[in-house]
This record gives sequence, structure tokens and C-alpha cells, in this order.
Amino acid sequence: MKNLNRRDFLKSTALGVSAVALGATSVKGADKTLSEDRIGILVDTAVCIGCRNCEWACRVAHDMPTKELESYSDNSVFKEYRRPDKTALTVVNQFENEKNPLLPVYVKNQCMHCERPACVSACIVGALTKQADGSVIWDDDKCIGCRYCMVACQFQIPSYDYDKSIDPHIRKCDLCFERRKKEKLPACVNICPNEALLFGKRSEIIQIAKNRIKRKPDEYIDHIYGEFEIGGTSWMYIAGKNFEKLKMPPLGNNPAPGISESIQHGIFAYFVPPVALYALLGTVMWITRRRNGENDEENILKPHDEKGENK
Repeated sequence: MKNLNRRDFLKSTALGVSAVALGATSVKGADKTLSEDRIGILVDTAVCIGCRNCEWACRVAHDMPTKELESYSDNSVFKEYRRPDKTALTVVNQFENEKNPLLPVYVKNQCMHCERPACVSACIVGALTKQADGSVIWDDDKCIGCRYCMVACQFQIPSYDYDKSIDPHIRKCDLCFERRKKEKLPACVNICPNEALLFGKRSEIIQIAKNRIKRKPDEYIDHIYGEFEIGGTSWMYIAGKNFEKLKMPPLGNNPAPGISESIQHGIFAYFVPPVALYALLGTVMWITRRRNGENDEENILKPHDEKGENK
């Protein structure tokens, strides 16, 4: 039997777990019923070379406009800090490396797939769901375009098709949900030439990250970003410099509260859609204006004295 290296082992194990978990029911944003074998992805910024192949692969996997792969070697994009948006679900940014200026630090950004996602709690119609395998996905057929998820996300990731008047959508990384149904790796992980992205069970990924930090204390700071931030995330990072300097938001360990989820889902449990609410508000405004108009008309028709006052 052919021996598997650690990376291949993690891939095969996590893909098997992912395939099983994908068939499971989703969990609410505030629930703690995630699979013990849920997936995790480690971004090792000390290994990333900034090739941006992950950007290209992500676009291809999600049927988004793209250029030839060779064009992604253009380093001019690193002059400005970029964020994921409706045209790019993941982006790579470059930062200065104080320890070795000749080797910049590259950081890949995308949806973090929080353990207890604020976007899921904020969604009033259940269009966003947290899967037992760790991924956060959405259903376009349920989405009403309220964009509460954009406001709720601590990482400011979800974007919206503002330029589309017909059938606009929320856009964000879905951890290649459809690819993983076919037991394929996420596109970005699959194409990474330098193994800067490590995919596997979250618990094992954390242990590998800790081992790398322990083995090379001069190369990494003692912090796995995403292990505990806001209750933990599926994507995690290790780096040789403070994460705030890499524009990773300094968040506490407390997860987003589930209060909004219980309130909002309670309101919509009886299916009072926004259209009905707007119709009710419109009716109230119409009645109020009509009454005001009638009062004005009565005032005009009443006879006035010399001082202009109604008699």
C-alpha cells in the first residue's frame, strides 16, 4: 500500500468527513452542534509566495470572469490593499516583512466561515446557513436582499450586486461547497503550488499550526488567528508579525450573540414578509395624509374674519 504524507492524509481524511457532513442538516448560527470532524484550512503566510493562483482558481470554480493564469503574476495589484468583492471571492495582499525586506508577507483573504457566524444569526429569512462541516453557505432563492449579513459580518466580507437591478445576489466564499460534494478540494487549496494552504480536520490543522510555531519560534508569533477569535473560524492563519499589521481585525474571543437570530427568526416564523410590512406602513401613511388633507380642505372652506382666523 502506498504511503501517504501528512498533507495527503489530511486531504483524504477531511474530504471523506466533508462528504458525510455535507449530507447533514444545517445548524443555526448560535448552535454548538457542529461536527467534531469539521474542516479547517490553515494559511501559512510564511510559505505563501503571492502567486495569486488561488484567485484564478476561485474565479474558475465559481464561473466568474477571469484572465489567463499567467496574468496573475502581475505584482502591480499589490500597490493597493484589496478586499474580496462581487468580482473576486478571495484576494491576496502584500505586506512589508521587517525581518527580511526582500521577502514580503502575503495574506489571502476570504470569508472566514465562523464557527458561530454573525451573518447567519442576522439573516431574517434563513438564506444563510452554517453547515455541520463548518462551511457557511447561502440560498439565492430565499435571499430577499436585505443585506443584514453585510452589516453583521465582523470581517466585512459579504458583497452585493448593486449594479444588477434584476436578480442581484450576495457574494462570498462558500468553501467550494459544490466541489466538495464531489469529494474535491476547495479550488484555492487544490492549486496552491507551495502548500501555503493546508486543508483537513480543524482539530488536526490547529495541532499542525501549533507544531510549526513551536518548531520555528523565530519565524512565527505565538498566535493562531482564527483559533479563538469570535468563537473560532474555519480559516486560520499563522504569521511572523502581529496580525493587526496584516489588517486582520483585532477581535475578542466571544462569538457574535445569538439574540438577533432568536428575535428575527421568531418574527418571520409566522411568515410576515417585508412586502406585507411595507404595505402596512404605506397604508398608515396614506390614511394619515388623507386625514391631513381633509383637515386642510375644511380650513380653506370655512369663512374667515378680517384677521384671517376661522370663525
